[in-house]
Amino acid sequence: MPDITEAEAANELMRLAKAIAKHNALYHAEDAPEISDAEYDALVRRNAELEEQFPHLVREDSPSRQVGAAVAASPLSKVTHDVRMLSLDNAFDDAEVADFAARVRRFLSLGEDEPVAFTAEDKIDGLSCSLRYENGELVLAATRGDGSVGENVTANVRHIADIPERLEGDSAPELFEIRGEVYMAKADFAALNAAQDKAGGKIFANPRNAAAGSLRQKDASVTAQRPLRFWAHGWGAHSEVPGETQAEVVRAIESWGVPVSPLFTRVESVEAMLAHYREIEKARADLPYDIDGVVYKVDRLDYQQRLGFVAKAPRWALAHKFPAEQAQTTLEAIDIQIGRTGKLTPVGRLKPVTVGGVTVTNVTLHNRDEIARLGVRPGDRIVVQRAGDVIPQVVENLTRDEDRPAFDFPDHCPECGSEAASEEGEVDVRCTGGLICPAQRTERLKHFVSRGALDIEGLGEKTIDQFFALGWLESPADIFRLKNRREEILALEGWKDKSVDNLLASVESKREPDAARLLFGLGIRHVGAVTARDLLKYFHELPFLRETAEKARAGDEEAAIALTSIDGIGSAVVEALGDFFHEEHNVTVWEDILSEVSPPRYEVETLDSPVAGKTVVFTGKLETMSRDEAKAQAERLGAKASGSVSAKTDLLVAGPGAGSKLKKAEELGIEVIDEAGWAAIVAAAP
Repeated sequence: MPDITEAEAANELMRLAKAIAKHNALYHAEDAPEISDAEYDALVRRNAELEEQFPHLVREDSPSRQVGAAVAASPLSKVTHDVRMLSLDNAFDDAEVADFAARVRRFLSLGEDEPVAFTAEDKIDGLSCSLRYENGELVLAATRGDGSVGENVTANVRHIADIPERLEGDSAPELFEIRGEVYMAKADFAALNAAQDKAGGKIFANPRNAAAGSLRQKDASVTAQRPLRFWAHGWGAHSEVPGETQAEVVRAIESWGVPVSPLFTRVESVEAMLAHYREIEKARADLPYDIDGVVYKVDRLDYQQRLGFVAKAPRWALAHKFPAEQAQTTLEAIDIQIGRTGKLTPVGRLKPVTVGGVTVTNVTLHNRDEIARLGVRPGDRIVVQRAGDVIPQVVENLTRDEDRPAFDFPDHCPECGSEAASEEGEVDVRCTGGLICPAQRTERLKHFVSRGALDIEGLGEKTIDQFFALGWLESPADIFRLKNRREEILALEGWKDKSVDNLLASVESKREPDAARLLFGLGIRHVGAVTARDLLKYFHELPFLRETAEKARAGDEEAAIALTSIDGIGSAVVEALGDFFHEEHNVTVWEDILSEVSPPRYEVETLDSPVAGKTVVFTGKLETMSRDEAKAQAERLGAKASGSVSAKTDLLVAGPGAGSKLKKAEELGIEVIDEAGWAAIVAAAP
């Protein structure tokens, strides 16, 4: 590992904790991953490397202590697991597998001549689920959630044919929790997406997302229509265990009528473990389901008990992950897509090629600089890599040395003809047409109705494209005028009375939207969901925000200071707000939407406390909590958490290593307390 200071390591560990927590939530709680498995694994490995080098810097919110993600807001009830559902440590090469086996021997104090057997099975890419059987009858099913608390999906799993209502035979213990994966076969996934596409429904990114979304339905009848499957790989709470080894118990579960992996086996050496891994890797593309590695477990249960667990994983098990899969194909064309912010994104169209059992036809090329770096042009022979559930990437251009002209990246928008340019210091090229650009208008409409914004059900991407093409949707406000088009919508193919009424009811339910969601939904550059909330916590009402942003753009220093004094708001946000309200067409959209909706005053529920209404700044190292947690506590107590010390600061909480902020606070006569003093204020709050 390159040299790194303790301060740099602490900062990187903080960033890693936040990033991994975000991607855990996207994957486990929202079934909407943004990065590939390989990219996620790289973050986790980097975190582990830093923690090994600086063990005293391990954070309370360290990813090494977390399993999955907390259960998101859901109509499904929560279930507390009697036995935690843990995750597995990963290996990425043969040497790490050998190290795992050696660690097991050392921990158990076994000689080289004493045999240690392992089980090995393919690691299916599905959704973890625990099935509780009492006296052989299925009484409860739950997802993993954060490992301690999951969601009750009992009604849903009763529609999965692989899961028996009653275990076969009479050998099942009085209590036994069978744990495994709910998944969807590749062929079933393809058929489901074809049916969804035909019906204008949601298209799933991959079988894992399809399985997760299908299982976590509040309406079990929806699950019943989805081709879900299940297989077991372990167990949780139990009154007794039907065997003395992992293999014996898995075979007992299989004898009760619950499927297990057809590739499950028992091996007695590292060489045999790796040989089985190679066989599965070779067969991977032809398997009817998606897998991402092989899982090894110590076979003897008494050994497992002695080995025990580390923070979030058993010492007796390991997941040997597959490397990202690659294939060669031809880049047939480069298309330019326009996003809601006007960004020109190049997408490579490929001669179809199978990578990891999935037919790939598109590849992301990111931006103009990436095209130049790879030197790709239509007609090039390239190597593509599918590292997870994202659009594949180009690894190598095999024909870049051929004497042909470079790709000419457009300097005008292919949709509206407006100039396309990049801002100083940015690599992205953007259309300057704004809302006159049809591509940006449709993408902004899709963003406006998305889950993080107004969350209007029934307005999917295809429906928005269709309504836009018909001239019914030009701006967000037009969504609230769809009630006047009921009969016209009903006349369209695929629409029935119930679906139209459901759509219009969903729209009408957003007439008094959350102001921060509305602001985020308008797609103002640099104003994400968190920034929108931060702005509304300060301004409370949208007209006040607009007035201040316009004054700041006109040169009003007091207005600019009011904006930048908000923690997390910098000059880029201030400039973006000013530019937005300077454009006449944006003001028209703003006033039009506010003529249709009435967002209530934005308030954050706070407690009555000694710091209510005061401005608090945190500086130095906080030893018992993260900086984000401290700021959240301040907001809950009715205080404003600021990032800088000024004459308006009321209280400074200073931890070890406090520097210039502490000095300035002392010069200004601001009250200073330590972390223990802050903890006392929090503890005293009602």
